[in-house]
Amino acid sequence: MSGVVPGRDESLTLGAPVHPARTPAETETALAAELRTVRPALVSPYTAELPGARAAVLSRLWRGLAHEPLPWVTRRAGDLDGLVLLLADGRRLRGPRPDPYATAVTVTQVELDGVVYDHPAALMTALGLPHGGPFAAELAHSAASLALSRANQHPSEDPCALWEWEQRVVDGHPFHPNCRSRPGFSVAEQLAYAPEHRPVVELRTVAVREDDCRVTGEWPYREAGRVLIPVHPWQARHVLKDEKTLGDGMAAHPLMSLRTLAVPGGPHLKTALSARLTSSVRDISVYSITSAATVSAFMESMAGRLDGLLHITRTLGAVTANTPDLAAVSRESPDVYARTGEQVVPVASLAADVRPRSADWLAQFSRLALTVGLRLLDLGVALEAHGQNLLVVLSPAGAPVRLVYRDLADIRISPARLARHGIPAPDLTGRIVTDDESVLRSKLFGSLVAGTLAATAGSASALREALSAAVRDLPRTPDLTALLEEPLPAKALTLMRLSPERPGDIWARLPNPLADPPSGRSTGRSSGQPF
Repeated sequence: MSGVVPGRDESLTLGAPVHPARTPAETETALAAELRTVRPALVSPYTAELPGARAAVLSRLWRGLAHEPLPWVTRRAGDLDGLVLLLADGRRLRGPRPDPYATAVTVTQVELDGVVYDHPAALMTALGLPHGGPFAAELAHSAASLALSRANQHPSEDPCALWEWEQRVVDGHPFHPNCRSRPGFSVAEQLAYAPEHRPVVELRTVAVREDDCRVTGEWPYREAGRVLIPVHPWQARHVLKDEKTLGDGMAAHPLMSLRTLAVPGGPHLKTALSARLTSSVRDISVYSITSAATVSAFMESMAGRLDGLLHITRTLGAVTANTPDLAAVSRESPDVYARTGEQVVPVASLAADVRPRSADWLAQFSRLALTVGLRLLDLGVALEAHGQNLLVVLSPAGAPVRLVYRDLADIRISPARLARHGIPAPDLTGRIVTDDESVLRSKLFGSLVAGTLAATAGSASALREALSAAVRDLPRTPDLTALLEEPLPAKALTLMRLSPERPGDIWARLPNPLADPPSGRSTGRSSGQPF
């Protein structure tokens, strides 16, 4: 893996002074002060959770530093004691040898030229990287918010409803340093809106004249010639800033994505929420609203080719007031695809389940997921099958029997592959359409294998074992050959946060768990390659 990103200026100035608005300690103290006002009983548990939260975020950051194609890392060298990164300005960054697929291993400290850092934000500040200041602030917020999330947990009965499973995901994204970064959210707002705090959120509605809206599908919320658009309370307060226009709403349970909520007995509503969550500011584009029905119908027909192994949550309706700040999508609840005695479980929540799952179960699940993902890819569709979008249907005995996929905004469709199978391409344009083999494979492999299966397995050795068992009976397509023999693509989440001038995905290439030893070590010693 090259340490240089094409098109980037390699003459980077490192070590320049960075002066964030707050130090990490000030961020944590400010959150504690707010907490003392709104929920004083949580101050002590929050303080106790801070060291573990800092280490959890530092572990994710160190993974990115160790494995992503960072242009200011000139060489990576390792031995039995750990890994050393040689920086472009001559400094050395040392830490433990990282397993790129581990979720349970914790990094408690990293050393930069003899100085030990146990806080990810302090390390990022000391590195002095271009765009490192804002990222350091986000890392500080991520660690403090993660401590708050962990502090507000208590033993509960086994989850029953889908939203209860979703709210068990306390730590957020398993590999993103900004796993719990929510800048712009006060402590009170995190407690009121974030799913791991188990709130009920009161969605309000904005009434817009039908002539001023674009609507696709069947939109159920209307009155007297006006369309009612559900609005998240955070969006109403911070973006729309005109709560007087808001009408009565509905109580809903926030899901993992925070901006999507489950209406009891009804649909899942995806709302506009113009806040930065993990990597980017999310919105609902006008084009995604106008194309929603087309994408949904197309994907429903594609799922029909998979012998009942995959269900797509249909888009019931979508609406926009011709602005990304005021839009909503109504989707089926994945629960509708559960038969008697079955449960539909978001894959990301499996890691939060205290009940152990055997190596055989993981192999079964991996075989099911790869069968569906590779068959669809061969037909011409690459799913972004990360643990939030992908759900598994469990039999009454707990066996994985089918998959459910939701949120079609980031799939990729290949007209050329569809044509090879005699399938008409849908009438779509934009980034969703591509025939680029590397884009298609990276989209699926990066989300499903380097993301979902790796996080569920928890380590390179467990992932290797599951994949080895899962691929034995799969058809040997060119896509499977690429998966078996090439480095595994994964989103370069740290580099993407340090590259605001580059839109879209940037990819790292991780050691292939099927080609490398279980520890994740590489046998090569070329510049820029993790050892």
